[in-house]
Amino acid sequence: MRFASLFLFCFPVLAQTPAPDVKAYIKYDQPVIVLNHVSVIDGTGSPVKNDQMLVISGGKIQSISAANEKTPAGAQVLDLTGDSLLPGLVGMHDHMYFPAPGRNLPMYPEHAWSFPRLYLAGGVTTIRTTGSVEPYTDLQLKKDIDSGKSPGPKMHVTGPYLEGKGAYTPQMHELQDADDSRRTVNYWIDEGVTSFKAYMNITHDQLQAAVEEAHKRKLKVTGHLCSIGFREAATIGIDDLEHGIVVDSEFAPGKQPDKCPPQKDIRDTLLKLDIGSEQVQSMIKDLVSSHVAMTSTLPVFEGFVPNRPPLRQGNLDAMLPEAREQYLATRNNMAKNAAQSPWPVLFKKEMEFEYAFAKAGGLLLSGLDPTGNGAVVAGYGDQREVELLVEAGFAPLEAIRIATYNGAQYLGELDHIGTLAAGKQADIVVVKGDPSSKISDIENVEVVFKDGVGYDPAKLVKDANGFVGLK
Repeated sequence: MRFASLFLFCFPVLAQTPAPDVKAYIKYDQPVIVLNHVSVIDGTGSPVKNDQMLVISGGKIQSISAANEKTPAGAQVLDLTGDSLLPGLVGMHDHMYFPAPGRNLPMYPEHAWSFPRLYLAGGVTTIRTTGSVEPYTDLQLKKDIDSGKSPGPKMHVTGPYLEGKGAYTPQMHELQDADDSRRTVNYWIDEGVTSFKAYMNITHDQLQAAVEEAHKRKLKVTGHLCSIGFREAATIGIDDLEHGIVVDSEFAPGKQPDKCPPQKDIRDTLLKLDIGSEQVQSMIKDLVSSHVAMTSTLPVFEGFVPNRPPLRQGNLDAMLPEAREQYLATRNNMAKNAAQSPWPVLFKKEMEFEYAFAKAGGLLLSGLDPTGNGAVVAGYGDQREVELLVEAGFAPLEAIRIATYNGAQYLGELDHIGTLAAGKQADIVVVKGDPSSKISDIENVEVVFKDGVGYDPAKLVKDANGFVGLK
């Protein structure tokens, strides 16, 4: 009787009818869908529940229970024996751009075509853009995805970079002073962005002004910082820090206020720094007590480690030929000079830091940061991030929680997404195998449900392939 009433009174899955181009990627959009005989990883870190039945209708999860052959009349029933369900990934450093190949001047073209498809195909159903070079494009793309005109994840759009003098790319506006920072923040809030990211050369006064204005309007500020150390940022009131200790300048000798030390000085200091030392542990304690989150972006740093990451054909196929050739040439050159590279040690220390931060009670988030030397591609990099968290020492279920529950919690969306539970949006990734025991199974995505609509990852990938580096 419960199933009968569920079927009779369910409402349409989509608030908007998908456009024909989006319909081409949809595999399942029946009013009631049953995922039967499946293992459920709910995202909370709780043990896996095997041989379960999950019912979807109206874009939401209606129930999760033991598998049953008695299913709702008229429902689309999928026998998923051997498969696992996990919540849609929540990417917290998921840009919509990628480095352009073959340029002496660093430029980052917007990837409004390939990246939404690749994120969704990889099981990423929600992203925070965490720094935008084309905020108007991101805002319009969000509208198109929400209205059913384009495929892609739910987007939390971060405003343009809040950068001081000395920007790395001409695509970033250089703030002139604190008043400019206030104007910029308020202008882009009015335009519709929902967060901000401070960048490497911002001054103390500019960051303080940005944080004050954002907080007045209930928005958060994160930062990839250099001119300002982590503890200084925490005292200002920043909400989140990107990348971890690899970018923290506060331990560099002779650090001057509002000045970014040479990157070599930061790295040389970190090479000698003991993550278990009092100075690092006290910094972690200060960040945790200030409720500052930390976003892990391990894939972008793995790209600098010689002979890493493992080459994945799908990742390479996604690239524009010129982008692929440039990346492989860079990778081969790093391998030739592996003995001189500081990155194997730096990468290991970053993993140790993130593990220590989380175990101290810090809120660790996950992202991929598709920049660096081109090794990181949307979707594939999000999956790799979860695998690297396991390499860093987290149990697979802990890593999945970081990539789902924690991001939703930070965004204030935990009532709707981030875990698999009755009443939540049906943002669900179906994978072949069991990532709770073999984390690499997270790569075996078979279907991605977003708001109860099942998308075909193979079709999304096919149409995105060959464009990364271009659009």
